[in-house]
Amino acid sequence: MEDMAKYDLTPTLCQYLDRHLVFPLLEFLSVKELYDEKDMLKGKLLLLSNTNMVDFAMDVHKNLYPDQRDPANLREKRQEVVGKLKSLQAETDIITKIFEEPEVQRQIQSSRDGRQLFDFLHREYGFKQEMLDTLYKYAKFQYECGNYSGTAEYLYFVRVLLPPSDPNYMNACWGKLASEILMQSWDVALEDLNKVREIIDANQFPNAIVGLQQRTWLIHWSLFVFFNHAKGRDLIIDMFLYQNLYLNAIQTMCPHILRYLTTAVITNKGRRQKVLKDLVKIIQQESYTYKDPITEFVMCLYVKFDFDRAQQKLRECEVVLQNDFFLVACLEDFIENARLLIFETFCRIHECISITMLAEKLNMTPDDAERWIVNLIRNARLDAKIDSKLGHVVMGTQAVSPYQQVIEKTKNLAFRSQVLALTVEKKTGGGVTRQDNQWGGQE
Repeated sequence: MEDMAKYDLTPTLCQYLDRHLVFPLLEFLSVKELYDEKDMLKGKLLLLSNTNMVDFAMDVHKNLYPDQRDPANLREKRQEVVGKLKSLQAETDIITKIFEEPEVQRQIQSSRDGRQLFDFLHREYGFKQEMLDTLYKYAKFQYECGNYSGTAEYLYFVRVLLPPSDPNYMNACWGKLASEILMQSWDVALEDLNKVREIIDANQFPNAIVGLQQRTWLIHWSLFVFFNHAKGRDLIIDMFLYQNLYLNAIQTMCPHILRYLTTAVITNKGRRQKVLKDLVKIIQQESYTYKDPITEFVMCLYVKFDFDRAQQKLRECEVVLQNDFFLVACLEDFIENARLLIFETFCRIHECISITMLAEKLNMTPDDAERWIVNLIRNARLDAKIDSKLGHVVMGTQAVSPYQQVIEKTKNLAFRSQVLALTVEKKTGGGVTRQDNQWGGQE
């Protein structure tokens, strides 16, 4: 288990997540059995101590100490939570009834100005600023109780009505994003993620450190969205690799995020070739501060051209992905695409490849490797043919070796030199002897 837990980033990631967002990660680790289950339960109990999820805490306590009854402090806290919930519910009844009015719903949908909407509610329904404060408190309390659906609904109204200058406005945006993530509403979560990002990017923070911290938090929260949304593997590249403010935050505060960016690039068939060069440069720069099998796989393949080491790292990548909450669903996709990258790079250097040797590089049996290559040829992703008798893959004209590329470029240069020499000869009326044109090809 120690080897499997060696690359676990959960303790690092949790520093940048709201405690409610940590629970899915802990549940995942429990299923994977990476750590002692008693330690996991103690961690959950500690995490729950600052929330209002008392029933959840009682269940965890029961699993941890099956012979003990529920502790008195949890029983007392449960009574307090239920009492406070009823009290807040009574206070917000009048407010929620206003928002249920069809005309109010229409105004909220069509309004682009929170101030005008607030004035309308004040004029027509007697809505007051204190009501908005109460609604925010109620939403926060619901969140602490684990009712994320109610939280998202109330924070939507709070966010619409609060001016961006209000201290609670930013908190409401973060709370809404967390609630949508925890409900796994990925389309809405993406909208909320973009909303928080717009606020952070437009905000003039008192100093650069605050802005850096906000972006670092957003980078970590965004992992939930990017690895679950259909467009996520494009969006993560756009934000992490090509937005300087976020790339700087990754390099300064959290280079471990390169694991997730690298996985997104490798599994992104459409854009992989275009962005790999930029990614390799960043991985090289940060290799002194962070490395794991996923980033090392890229280094072995594109910097050191060490295929044996790359194949070894690919086996380690499998263990990392299996035990990473965000990446476990990418496992098959990653292995398939990583093998393809090894194969493509290998083919650039060799014109005729032994299937047995290739199978070793790809960690496959020779039969599986041959079937895999046949499928690549059939799907027109590879210009090659298989010589089954000799057990070779013979590359087509598409695979030009680096040496051949140099020869072709030199030939081109020689031709241009000849043209230039002839032009000079015509203009001067003189003769350029064959010996003078040192770059010419053989007659």
